[in-house]
Amino acid sequence: MKGRVVLVTGGARGIGRGMAEAFLAAGARVMVADLGALAGGGQTGTGDWTYDLSGADALASSVAEQSGIGEVRATELDVTSGASCNAAIAATLETFGQLDVLVNNAGVVQSGPIAEFSESDWDRIFAVNTKGIYLMTRAALPALRKSDSAAIINTASIAGKKGYPNMAAYCGSKFAAIGITQALAAELAPENIRVNAICPGMVGTAMWLEHLLPSNTVDPREKTAEFEKAMHATIPLGRPQTAKDMGQAAVYLASAANVTGISLSVAGGFEMN
Repeated sequence: MKGRVVLVTGGARGIGRGMAEAFLAAGARVMVADLGALAGGGQTGTGDWTYDLSGADALASSVAEQSGIGEVRATELDVTSGASCNAAIAATLETFGQLDVLVNNAGVVQSGPIAEFSESDWDRIFAVNTKGIYLMTRAALPALRKSDSAAIINTASIAGKKGYPNMAAYCGSKFAAIGITQALAAELAPENIRVNAICPGMVGTAMWLEHLLPSNTVDPREKTAEFEKAMHATIPLGRPQTAKDMGQAAVYLASAANVTGISLSVAGGFEMN
């Protein structure tokens, strides 16, 4: 990965941050793209969302804390806006002069019975989790075509391989992410641009701790302990997955020269195929 340039969307915290750190440790230069000040409004703004999205503080602190690992910069990005996606690519090229790996990691989750699920929440999930892949990939292609080792990595989910109750919108968006991955892999293979997906299992990010597995406690340590206890009973390997695990998978897919079109589950054996 040395000398290569990687752009990670949704990179300020959680899985995206784990990926950014893994690429930095492998010698890549990284542009972390996230909502930042845009978190308060627009289609991906917080609004009545059930957990906080990455604001300006998260974006700034993530870069400051990772600067000791390698060369990292930040740019604000709303993946539901074509203009914002184009601007993020332009910022990456202006800063680093090239782009070799695009990681479409930005994502949101909402759950609930389909009869009560709001149209606005449905649209927001698909705008970020599905349309965001399209807009970022389209914006990045001219730069990726100039790379001799181009790769696109999409963050899907094990919920993109199996449906779960009260998760129709999220599962649908992640099934779509896997379908888009396979279609792009076939389309871009003649240009030697590889396209793969990572399907995380249960990672203790805000999605899980604040929404999917909420707790009565407000103490972050107690929330994490409850989450890990639940995962010990659920996952064959007996432990939750981590952002570091996803980073390792991302570096592998970015550097495996003969791997394209796969959706790699990193789920401790919870999802097997």
